[in-house]
Amino acid sequence: MEDEGQLRPFMFLMTYLLMKRRRDINNAAVQRRNEIQRRIRHRQYFFQRQRRMMMMMLAGGIRSNIRIRTRPWTTTASTDWWERVVMTEFKPSDWLDKFRMSRETFFYLCEKLRPRLARQDTSFRLALPLEKRVAVALWRLASNIEYRTISSLFGVGKSTVCRCVRDMCHAIVALLSSTYLRPPSEQELEDSAQLFLSSWGFPHCVAAIATLHTAIITPSNNASDYANPAGWLSVMSQVAVNGRGQFWDVCASFPGGTDPSDILQNSSLWATASEGGLSPATPPVFMGKPLRYVLLGEACYPLQSWLMKAYPEEKGRRAHHTTLTEQQRLFNQQLTTALRVSEAALLRLRARWQCLSKRNDCGLDLVPTMILACCILHNVCESHGDAFKAEWQVEVASTESPQPRHKQLLPTSVDESPAEEARQLFCSFFEQLNT
Repeated sequence: MEDEGQLRPFMFLMTYLLMKRRRDINNAAVQRRNEIQRRIRHRQYFFQRQRRMMMMMLAGGIRSNIRIRTRPWTTTASTDWWERVVMTEFKPSDWLDKFRMSRETFFYLCEKLRPRLARQDTSFRLALPLEKRVAVALWRLASNIEYRTISSLFGVGKSTVCRCVRDMCHAIVALLSSTYLRPPSEQELEDSAQLFLSSWGFPHCVAAIATLHTAIITPSNNASDYANPAGWLSVMSQVAVNGRGQFWDVCASFPGGTDPSDILQNSSLWATASEGGLSPATPPVFMGKPLRYVLLGEACYPLQSWLMKAYPEEKGRRAHHTTLTEQQRLFNQQLTTALRVSEAALLRLRARWQCLSKRNDCGLDLVPTMILACCILHNVCESHGDAFKAEWQVEVASTESPQPRHKQLLPTSVDESPAEEARQLFCSFFEQLNT
């Protein structure tokens, strides 16, 4: 009995080891079988892929023998359209029409975006070239055509087109904002003030503020908040334009029904200007008095010592005669003329990048980034001296969603008391200039 008691633990141990050994052998057999099946499926996938590629090449060869090509790149198959046609046969006018910029600016942009957009090849597929990714996104921003059309044109999937647009917009904002969308230096402020005086006839001014409405599809939540004064749905942006017609401050992503004065008061531009950040430490002298540089705004903005707007024109009861003095009417006339710099800049922006002039079907999470990216691209093209075609503006003028006009903001508690004294200095300047 004692011998049986001593052998029992040993028998249990041997039984356990044999069962574990059998389980390990079974698991190894299952893993080998799964690996063999995986390799078979992998090989079948590549065989099917090669067969599809052969069929596409044969079909493309047959079509190319039948069709009559009127222009070299109009009927070229999408598989080599980018490599053979765009990169070798596109003329300067083609680059300008399709990408809204010169070939030199295009490759400059590619180099700037390379740290964020470059992709590595893998053992399963070749990465889409950086230049092609940028071209796909620019084509979309410039034309606002459907992803499906761009997909067939470049020979990539619709999801790839969407990803290219999203990635490039984020890359532009991340890498180029510090260079092309930043607060101006003191020298740039002085240069802008000279441009406003020489080109638009308004002194001591460095920028004009305006609003931009971008049409969108109906959002899933709070759709009524996006209805602008014209009645259509939009995302509203606030822009500041310097004397060269370039943007140096953009505040996007607000619903179209938001009041422009609320956007301004909650923006970084308001805080910077209120603290004197738009003038040198020692304010320059204007009409014999120290006065910080001013910005010009539409009638929907509050009057500030650094923000000039027109005198409200109250209509008389008997006729259309206004209660303004001759000096005030002259000021309004000069301010309206100077505000054309922002109107012209926004018109060129929407004409060059028509995703901002037509209804944008992208998600609301991407639209503000796309607006910022287009403003930066506008500055890139303007600073590089790329040509602008007048016929682009004709297309924008005929759009179904013209920019709405905002109501005039009457004097409120937000208006600064010294602001009227500053506006009176400009009235005196224009009065002396016309005497």
